[in-house]
Amino acid sequence: MAEQALQAEAGRATGSRASRRLRAEDKIPAVVYGHGIDPVSVAVYRRDLRAVLTTEAGMNALIDLGVDGQQHLTIVRDVQRDPVRNVVTHVDFVVVRRDEIISVGVPIVLTGVAEEVRRETGTVDQVLFELTVSATPGTIPNEFVVDISGMVIGDSVRVGDLPLPAGVTTEVAPDEPVAVAQVSRATIEAEELEAEAAEEAAEAEGGGEGEGEGGAGEEEATTGEAQG
Repeated sequence: MAEQALQAEAGRATGSRASRRLRAEDKIPAVVYGHGIDPVSVAVYRRDLRAVLTTEAGMNALIDLGVDGQQHLTIVRDVQRDPVRNVVTHVDFVVVRRDEIISVGVPIVLTGVAEEVRRETGTVDQVLFELTVSATPGTIPNEFVVDISGMVIGDSVRVGDLPLPAGVTTEVAPDEPVAVAQVSRATIEAEELEAEAAEEAAEAEGGGEGEGEGGAGEEEATTGEAQG
């Protein structure tokens, strides 16, 4: 995995007011820590951060972070976003070593179209969107791609079906579902409504027949009484 270079400005002021000033300058407050380094408050330009996090590695990019004349190999550990605007408001960079095992979340991407499932008016529902793995920084997969085109109703893809590269492990149970092909909820509800309608029609038909039989019996009894 290639490293992405990013320069950070050290010595930023802390506090909400100072953070607002930084964001007004299109900078993002951040902190760097790990491996015995005291946490350092820094700031990075928003456009530069966006550039290093929009490569194939995504949020798991290895970042060669320059801070006050020193270079640190880091990854992004946490990103905070504005709940309304969804823009990044703070970033945590954690220092890593090339030979250490770290835990990160790797995205799971479904590809292809399950034609057989679609013909049966079903859906393929993705249950797990990210798999937590343990690996050295240089062996972290960018993503897991799952081809669902051959799935039929009742099929499922599980964690054990994902191809983990050499040196990459996960503690997630292998039978944990990733994607499930099943009849859609709309189809199930439509079938339930049809069954209810058929049942109500059968009950109405049965009730009508009973009333007809009862009316005929009453008429015969009345005729018999008159004759008597």
